[in-house]
Amino acid sequence: MNRGGSSASASANYLLCTNCRKVLRKDKRIRVSQPLTRGPSAFIPEKEVVQANTADERTNFLVEEYSTSGRLDNITQVMSLHTQYLESFLRSQFYMLRMDGPLPLPDRHYIAIMAAARHQCSYLINMHVDEFLKTGGIAEWLNGLEYVPQRLRNLNEINKLLAHRPWLITKEHIQKLVKTGENNWSLPELVHAVVLLAHYHALASFVFGSGINPERDPGIANGFRLISVGSFCVCDLANDNSIENTSLAGSNFGIVDSLGELEALMERMKRLQEDREDDETTREEMTTRFEKEKKESLFVVPGETLHAFPHSDFEDDVIVTADVSRYIEDPSFGYEDFARRGEEHLPTFRAQDYTWENHGFSLVNRLYSDIGHLLDEKFRMVYNLTYNTMATHEDVDTTTLRRALFNYVHCMFGIRYDDYDYGEVNQLLERSLKVYIKTVTCYPERTTKRMYDSYWRQFTHSEKVHVNLLLMEARMQAELLYALRAITRHLT
Repeated sequence: MNRGGSSASASANYLLCTNCRKVLRKDKRIRVSQPLTRGPSAFIPEKEVVQANTADERTNFLVEEYSTSGRLDNITQVMSLHTQYLESFLRSQFYMLRMDGPLPLPDRHYIAIMAAARHQCSYLINMHVDEFLKTGGIAEWLNGLEYVPQRLRNLNEINKLLAHRPWLITKEHIQKLVKTGENNWSLPELVHAVVLLAHYHALASFVFGSGINPERDPGIANGFRLISVGSFCVCDLANDNSIENTSLAGSNFGIVDSLGELEALMERMKRLQEDREDDETTREEMTTRFEKEKKESLFVVPGETLHAFPHSDFEDDVIVTADVSRYIEDPSFGYEDFARRGEEHLPTFRAQDYTWENHGFSLVNRLYSDIGHLLDEKFRMVYNLTYNTMATHEDVDTTTLRRALFNYVHCMFGIRYDDYDYGEVNQLLERSLKVYIKTVTCYPERTTKRMYDSYWRQFTHSEKVHVNLLLMEARMQAELLYALRAITRHLT
């Protein structure tokens, strides 16, 4: 349904891809022969990922130790561009899926499926359908939510809110889950479920943001055909991705322009570091800058760099395939800016009032033993990860840039750090990067190669994967902060 009486003639300019069900423009024609790029990513040249994997034996060891599938899947291959982080990621994921914990193994994989379905991430759904059956899951559950126990279905509301509007989660949502008679959840079980939901919502952001390709020849698992709808299709390449972009990026103008952008960014970083030493910004000014950035994020519209549907129309044209919709309720519910236009009193989560370090970590660790340590290590690893390089430059302190990326994600989710100057966000993150961040974080299924290519054009693919790791972990931490705060309020 189109909004605001969009004309029939306008909608006639669009059609649905019969393969992936994405909206296409009729004035585009498919002009490539292969449906997918080779390798684990549709965005990253295969040779770059392969070189990283062959050069680092540590990756193969980690896969043998911690991979739940027992093989080097496409996500792991792309993450192996950062082996230090990969180890933290695989250890924490293995713990929440395979080690002792409150939830039965099949339930863990089904919750992963429910979480991935919120973003139509068929890659993750395929993976966990297979794992669900391998760990003894009841095959009938894969027919849809109406076939699962009511107790699992009761997670729908918190799954929906966590994925799209975590600031709406209250202690009443927690009370409803832990006080529903025979279908109740214990607090340790609920914390385990929340960690899984947040993990797979964030991982869906990484899958789409890094252009992860479907595994080759998925075939049939235990008699059940895996979902064949991939995140990327031949229509992507023809409709809004690399064909037009390649000629532009390859021109001398594009190279010179991006080199200028890099130098300008490094100059701004240097100036910010120098200014901070004599900074006398008041608390009031810091708050004002946060509010300004929060309101401005309203106008960063995913897809605005594409020649596709206007955003206002696209919101009502959400297309969910039957294979995905069976695992979710209320598919039209999505991200909605917490700082709505016209509101005077905007909700803000003051990070100092409920921090991961002082509050969330201890609660999650108490109710779900040791997961707090693993998550904390993963958060710290990605936040502090640096090679002191930027594109071709060495000996660069990238702290301000990493902090801006992490804090901008939290800003979009209404989380404010009193000691952070949000003026830095506007100075360090250009418009195309903000569009990419908001899309990957809030609407990951809409991410395209053109968005990925449009920012930091002189940076390496490894550096862009690092950006995606930061976005993924910032998103996961934001979801956990809201959920754990609600659980804390339930307990007090």
